[in-house]
Amino acid sequence: MKRTMDLDRTTHWDNVYETKAPNQVSWTQEYPKTSFEIIQSFELPKTARIIDIGGGDSKLVDCLLDAGYEDITVLDISEKALLRAQKRLGDKASKVNWVVSDITTFKPYRPFDVWHDRAAFHFLTEAEQISQYVALASSYVKGYLSVGTFSKQGPVKCSGLNISQYSEEELVSVFSSGFHLLDSKIEYHKTPFDTLQNFLFCSFKKK
Repeated sequence: MKRTMDLDRTTHWDNVYETKAPNQVSWTQEYPKTSFEIIQSFELPKTARIIDIGGGDSKLVDCLLDAGYEDITVLDISEKALLRAQKRLGDKASKVNWVVSDITTFKPYRPFDVWHDRAAFHFLTEAEQISQYVALASSYVKGYLSVGTFSKQGPVKCSGLNISQYSEEELVSVFSSGFHLLDSKIEYHKTPFDTLQNFLFCSFKKK
């Protein structure tokens, strides 16, 4: 059953990225200001190992490359999404480690200094999935964790799928065994459809 669910999720997201342009999906950002500023706030060297979970075709990787970061990994369940990002980056794509994987079955071969996730974690709606994610982050994050989810005032679905909304207290509680909170902020994301989505971003440091 689990394998079937993994395949269903992969098929769903491959279909999204194969059939919809960036201006046809709600999560598109021309400039991922909040995510980039959070990573910059950690004041790490340009050699820091950074992973973007559920990065898809986000332009965060563009910002990180332009800022001089040298060790970037982008993970997504959809190969179609990563191929689109690679095409956009052109020759610069070779400077990035690309990983096609469901986050709940991801097996890293090394730790990371920064683990960034904007709007992937909130698609995990089952306790087992959330526990797997937290265990993975706790084992492989050696520095900082940044998680952005829909807030309690945000949408209850995205791309036709149910999501889990979080308050600051709830998100802190989920990761409390391995991380302590550094900062939190609310972002009003303006979608390509001129609607607003309420996001909660929490940044943590490994205990």
